[in-house]
Amino acid sequence: MADYILTIGASSSHDSINKKLANYTANLINDYQVSSIDLNSFEMPIYSVDRETAEGIPSEAAKFKELINQSAGIVISLAEHNGSYTAAFKNIMDWASRLEGQLWGGKPMLLLSTAPGARGGATVLAAASQYFPYMGAEIVGALSIPKFQENFSPSEGLINTALKAELLEKVEALQKSIGR
Repeated sequence: MADYILTIGASSSHDSINKKLANYTANLINDYQVSSIDLNSFEMPIYSVDRETAEGIPSEAAKFKELINQSAGIVISLAEHNGSYTAAFKNIMDWASRLEGQLWGGKPMLLLSTAPGARGGATVLAAASQYFPYMGAEIVGALSIPKFQENFSPSEGLINTALKAELLEKVEALQKSIGR
């Protein structure tokens, strides 16, 4: 059985609030190590069928897929750019899905989003909640955290008690789904 939870802060920002939220959340899960993906380690050319035909699928896509396959579960926190996925994350998904259409491999997944604003990335979270199951995700929960800087402390984590209670319910659902 896999012994780690894979976290993805779906942003290429080095100081990503979504990476902070994903890692904080995964560390609330008992008995598992956390392995965090930095999207910058998976930079690939922009996906196109012509490029795939001419050059094949980049090795980074296979590495990304292998990390998914070896994980017990996944915590993704989605950054929202103009109401959708970041270009970096979408490009990685496009390439890695060419290896297997079921990109997420049936793994239990907790979907999160956060942003500085009042909606907390709710639009991209809704899109992923609908789309990821078609790509093999077993979504066990989804939560948007608005106004990140007001609701999250680097030393304490999530400080809004209502949001923290809701997050802990989602974490418990993920924990049950992965079986420990």
